[in-house]
Amino acid sequence: MIFENADPSARADLEAFFEHLIPEEADYFTHTAEGADDMPSHIRATLTRSSESIPVVNGLLSLGTWQGVFLYEHRRQSHSRSIAVSIIGEVP
Repeated sequence: MIFENADPSARADLEAFFEHLIPEEADYFTHTAEGADDMPSHIRATLTRSSESIPVVNGLLSLGTWQGVFLYEHRRQSHSRSIAVSIIGEVP
């Protein structure tokens, strides 16, 4: 996701918001095969993007002044992830 990168409290606030919106210990979730964060992680994934399109200008990501690119993991346990990058257009 592209998100605020200048102040770390913004990411902490995002985490707190998702925990408030979709709590991991909610007693109404029945899909818990991989733990209490199983169903909440699926719901959170539907609310965040799984891909981004970022313009590159003169070899640099063309982001806003305060933005950064983050992999936002919705699970508590660490996992291996792969990232695929596709470049469309001319490469100098």
